[in-house]
Amino acid sequence: MLPDEDAFPNGIHVEGRIKWFDATRGFGFLVSDQVEGDVLIHFSVLRDHGRRSLPEGALVECIAEQQDRGLQARKILSIDLSKVLPGAARPAMPSADRADRKALADNAGEFEPVEVKWFNRVKGYGFINRVADPDSDIFVHMETVRSAGINDLQPGDRMEARIAEGKKGLTAVELRHV
Repeated sequence: MLPDEDAFPNGIHVEGRIKWFDATRGFGFLVSDQVEGDVLIHFSVLRDHGRRSLPEGALVECIAEQQDRGLQARKILSIDLSKVLPGAARPAMPSADRADRKALADNAGEFEPVEVKWFNRVKGYGFINRVADPDSDIFVHMETVRSAGINDLQPGDRMEARIAEGKKGLTAVELRHV
């Protein structure tokens, strides 16, 4: 048994990397191959380490507990910042999410010209429009933006996207600069 694990009898020992952390909102997520889904990291569990946030890519060891909305870190055991690089790529999504993304990508059309309508990095999503059809709202998630190696999107930015019909409408599954 690891230190402090007895303080959380329902806890699960998890090691993974920080997917993203929003210091303004006070939380972020850790991804790990050890568990299904992401692990919520609230800034309050970072206090013992003298931190209020974590950079993307940081290696974190924690004890997580299942809550109503998923796993949440209850105790941070260690933080390794030695491998964090500016703009570090995010780790792959958990397998449950990858299956849906793969299905969408398999059903997506060819790359076509699009323009950013709006994008909110804090919320982690936004909308783009087909250049040929400016009224076509197409959802774009931060995962898709980051997978393309893009840090942020601004209204009016032009690029190309592969688009698929998702459960809630059109979704961009891949982006690239032209």
